Amino acid sequence: MGRKQAALLGQLSDIDLRLLRVFRAVAEAGGFSAAELELNVGRSTISRHIKDLEVRLGVSLCRRGRGGFALTDEGRQIYQATIRLLASLDTFRGEVADVHKRMTGHIAIALFDKMVTNPAAHIGEALRRFDDLAPEVSLDIHIEPINEIERGVMEGRFQLGVIPAHRASPSLDYQHLFYEQMYLYCGYRHPLFDTADIAIDDDAIRNCKYAGLGYHSPNMEVGNRLGLERDITVNDQEAIVHCLQSGRYIGYLPDHYAETFLKKGEIRAICPQRYQYECDFVAIQRVSPQPSRIVQTLWDCLAEVHE
Repeated sequence: MGRKQAALLGQLSDIDLRLLRVFRAVAEAGGFSAAELELNVGRSTISRHIKDLEVRLGVSLCRRGRGGFALTDEGRQIYQATIRLLASLDTFRGEVADVHKRMTGHIAIALFDKMVTNPAAHIGEALRRFDDLAPEVSLDIHIEPINEIERGVMEGRFQLGVIPAHRASPSLDYQHLFYEQMYLYCGYRHPLFDTADIAIDDDAIRNCKYAGLGYHSPNMEVGNRLGLERDITVNDQEAIVHCLQSGRYIGYLPDHYAETFLKKGEIRAICPQRYQYECDFVAIQRVSPQPSRIVQTLWDCLAEVHE
């Protein structure tokens, strides 16, 4: 494997890059059939490209058959290397464009979920302003959990992210954008729904089943301070609403996202003066290497529209 992989890396061609992009699409889609729409080519062509790449690398990248699609151990390593390589190429193209004072290329950005209903969030206006300044730049927008956004920015898969601030990393630059107000809720079938706030204390809250985010975040920090143990672990806030609707769980939601369910009488805020916290949403980018001009332009657009 070592000699064959070294030969590929020493003679990286446009064909190799095209095969690696096909492999990335297949890995992220979860199979050949699922990647057909993304790549706009047939499954037989995709299969042939993956086989060619396996021959060039000297490794088996994935298993496919009745048991379903799965990357091999080597395939997972090659996938991570592919992500870093293609991100570096995008950075290189951006830097070349900088030399020519043209803003062309591609940016991948990642956003935390359920921000669109927050009246303080002006992501759409930032995108509008950026398109006015850099109409030739193409964008990929991903919705991901906090940890995936941070990791993706650090690895170069995303050039910019927007997340709730929690613990800081020396590898990232941070820029405040807006705030979000969080309250603790229960569903209409929950025992606390008709209980007066004055009759609810911390012990009553700790005796409830709790639905919380399963990665480090302000949600996890607040839950830990209250002594809440997760009975259901979720990865986004829509899942918390499903838990609340069951009538068995309590959980935190942004007030703007909860408003629809409040108006329908499906949920209520529990002791909103006590069980609430504020999230500071920030933009993040890598400290090093220095961001390209197009990334810095989008960074500046986010700052300007949130002033």
